[in-house]
Amino acid sequence: MPIFMDRHDLAGTSAAEVAEAHLKDLGIQDRYGVKFLTYWFDQRRGNAFCLMDAPDAETAQCVHREAHGFVAGEVVEVALSAVEAFLGRIHDPEPASEQSLGEVDSGHRAILFTDIVGSTEMTSRLGDRMATEMVRAHDSVVRRSLGHHMGREVKHTGDGIMATFASTAAAVDCAIEIQQEFQGYNRGNPEPIHVRIGLDCGEPVEDSNDLFGTTVQLAARLCAAASTDQILVSEKIFREYGAADLFAQATRRRLKGFSKPVLAFQCDWAGADLH
Repeated sequence: MPIFMDRHDLAGTSAAEVAEAHLKDLGIQDRYGVKFLTYWFDQRRGNAFCLMDAPDAETAQCVHREAHGFVAGEVVEVALSAVEAFLGRIHDPEPASEQSLGEVDSGHRAILFTDIVGSTEMTSRLGDRMATEMVRAHDSVVRRSLGHHMGREVKHTGDGIMATFASTAAAVDCAIEIQQEFQGYNRGNPEPIHVRIGLDCGEPVEDSNDLFGTTVQLAARLCAAASTDQILVSEKIFREYGAADLFAQATRRRLKGFSKPVLAFQCDWAGADLH
């Protein structure tokens, strides 16, 4: 059966009430041939997200309707591999009975893209073998920084890496560390590596039929729009990070796939102290 994720607007609902609703879903799911795998609850933003194995989206909604009445506003089909890559789990935490309700994962994620500047020219100039070694050096630096800041690699793009973070602050700090590490790397190597980085944050299910669709798209576009050695972040990242003095300037940019100009903030990473 296909896998679906839904989104509920539950402003004013407590974590305990959401946990109880999840148990009610589990109690009647077999009648409908549905299996609820897990859920996320973002109490600050008032949103919950359920992951389920179901014949179709409407059948999953029927379970919600009968069990507790919290019918989802949106339902999208997803791949389990993508859920695990972005969110880190596809089943309830074990043991669920001992989980602190105040520590339920919100499902909110920051997405980071890196891109090696001039990778095509680098391959032409250095040849495939040496260019591959340069990509490996990039990967080593980026993955080390991801490890320092609890980032999760989603995929390798060929000349960059896409990663996800449960913490917006950790994502920005990771981006800063990556640029600072490459600054140090370039001082001691005849072949420098320059990267650009883009970041956005958001929910699993938004205004797209894809998991983190709009968030991934904006982070990728900001990365592509960034200059050499630059970090560009979205307005959401800027507001959530909480250190306005770190962001030198904001400009509205026309980005492919976005009908209106997007406000992008440049991160002044060179002298930044990490959180």
